[in-house]
Amino acid sequence: MSNKHTLLIAQVLITLMMAFSMSGIMGLIALGPTPEWLASWPKSFIIAWPIAFCLTLPFGKIAFAISGRLTAAK
Repeated sequence: MSNKHTLLIAQVLITLMMAFSMSGIMGLIALGPTPEWLASWPKSFIIAWPIAFCLTLPFGKIAFAISGRLTAAK
């Protein structure tokens, strides 16, 4: 498996997990532990995941560049 393939799979998994958890947490903060929160969470996740995935493509490169510079400086 190539590094690009591994990176793509990692981006899919990381963004899925982050979108799932953050949409749930932010909805819980906004609505409290209510039936409305549980009903809105799936829709929020479905909206959040593609956005998170698209944003990780450019931001991931930036984050890797910054972390490379930070760790090279030590």
